[in-house]
Amino acid sequence: MTNPAVPGRRPANPNFSSGPCAKRPGWSLEALKGAALGRSHRAKIGKQKLKQAIDLTREVLEVPADYLIGIVPASDTGAVEMALWSLLGQRGVDVVAWESFGLGWVTDVVKQLKLPDVRTIKADYGKLPDLSAVDTDRDVIFTWNGTTSGVRVPDADWIKADRKGLTICDATSAAFAQELDFRKLDVVTFSWQKALGGEAAHGMLVLSPRAVERLTTYTPAWPLPKIFRMTKGGKLIDGIFVGETINTPSMLCVEDYLDALQWAKSIGGLKALTGRANQNFKVLADWAAKTPWIDFYGEDPKARSNTSVTLKVVDPDVLKLDLAGQDAFVRAVASRLDKEGVAHDIAFHRDATPHFRIWAGATIEASDLAALTDWLEWGYAAEKAALAKAA
Repeated sequence: MTNPAVPGRRPANPNFSSGPCAKRPGWSLEALKGAALGRSHRAKIGKQKLKQAIDLTREVLEVPADYLIGIVPASDTGAVEMALWSLLGQRGVDVVAWESFGLGWVTDVVKQLKLPDVRTIKADYGKLPDLSAVDTDRDVIFTWNGTTSGVRVPDADWIKADRKGLTICDATSAAFAQELDFRKLDVVTFSWQKALGGEAAHGMLVLSPRAVERLTTYTPAWPLPKIFRMTKGGKLIDGIFVGETINTPSMLCVEDYLDALQWAKSIGGLKALTGRANQNFKVLADWAAKTPWIDFYGEDPKARSNTSVTLKVVDPDVLKLDLAGQDAFVRAVASRLDKEGVAHDIAFHRDATPHFRIWAGATIEASDLAALTDWLEWGYAAEKAALAKAA
């Protein structure tokens, strides 16, 4: 096999990382010039900006008016942990897991909180668990979109409207790219650095009226660190949900999140964001359909993510290699593209088996993904030639 020709077109933006994700089209440091730097987040200007971030989140994400939205510490992880430690323990729990983050919540519930009545409903990477086995009269913890596997729940039809338990949904790579059925969700969490390309370390916590009722009528058996506390004396600490954050946020990051939200609003809001992500997914799906050496990592077409798109090499010559050899092949292709400056951070998560993981959320341009497929073909052909030479 001869060395392949270098593609003629290049992605204008090579940032295809699944987190932190690419900034919005046209972003520059100028977008941050209005940041309240050197000012207290408790000053009038700080509170105004934090409240604006909450209000714009509600508007763009189409969160129901009776749900509360808070800005919390430690990214999506912090938001999920606040929910787990504050709300669980009243009834049995079902934890649904099919990738690394969901498995992390299993560890928290079983080994850290040590709850006595926990059912774990799991599936391997690339597959979705049997959702019909979930009992929503128990508390349920699940990820909407499995970032590290590229598999998502296709809808919320498996959740009962008259459920007795709370549904706690880690939606960090689904929010702003997929339609979340909020009336079926009692806790929704996500982070700024995912679908809108914001900066890290800040989480969002969305609570339904049912979740608020649990918070104010139930006290966990374990002590809560200050950073997790959402109630005082049996009453909700309302300030958290109007921009009075538990700890000090970065006002630079707040400004960046505001810019992302304003961009999202300017292009048409949630409908436009999901439309862009779906179109981006289609670019990769169309390429996979005509390319014999590549296929989706996610087995069920209905459950494939439109944001963290995962694709595996199915070339028989590569599949003959052991797992370490397949790992090396995929990483070598990804490394070639990284060195060429055409695609950064597209290798698979360390806990998964070998594949490419390509972010295709709304901040990515379809034209860049189309150019990326040319380079994937080039990188594959180059590594295949190297493999043949070494044989």
